[in-house]
Amino acid sequence: MSKLRVLLADDHAMMRDGLSMLINGQPDMTVVAQATTGREAVALAKATPSDVAVLDTPMPDMLDGDAAEAIVASCPGTRVIALTNHADDAHVRRLLQAGANGYVVKSSAADALISAIRTVARGGTYVEPRLMGDLLSCGSAVSGKDGRGSPKLSLREEEVLNYIAWGLSNKEIAAQLGISIKTVESYKASGTEKLCLHSRAEIVRYAVLRGWLSRDRVPE
Repeated sequence: MSKLRVLLADDHAMMRDGLSMLINGQPDMTVVAQATTGREAVALAKATPSDVAVLDTPMPDMLDGDAAEAIVASCPGTRVIALTNHADDAHVRRLLQAGANGYVVKSSAADALISAIRTVARGGTYVEPRLMGDLLSCGSAVSGKDGRGSPKLSLREEEVLNYIAWGLSNKEIAAQLGISIKTVESYKASGTEKLCLHSRAEIVRYAVLRGWLSRDRVPE
């Protein structure tokens, strides 16, 4: 079985070396490239095929989230995890809006990062459990109602938003559900309109609130 290819970006050599040893010590993953700046990370992502990019944020040469956004735009096959010292909700939202699929705080146990890599590599979204409280507190602001009072979605609307929260594209969702891309877009539009959601980050927060990102709901 081929190993997960990981791109690692951190401007601190000791942190980078430690993370590299941790990742390479796993039987199912290997570090294929290392970067010390945001721009170098973007360049390496384009030049070196990787399944997951673990990005320190912020990087000294790029604004917060810009490296993640650039990699998501130029390397659609690479999933992005933000690795940061910041544990505030505003920072989580900024990185999710930039396209990050995972968010891990550096002070967490090492197994949180390993779990995040495996989760995002299989198409999931990983947000540390200790950060979920902040995300849940945004539930009423996101939907305009609390979790119990949210407008009722149709089965298809819920399925489509669930897949979006897990990071699937409209094309991938269409294939999963056996419907057209146009129909996917229609269910997405009606579902987000009902819930007053305006971005993927808000869909992810709603998914956390509803428990959609639990392990037993991972798309096939």
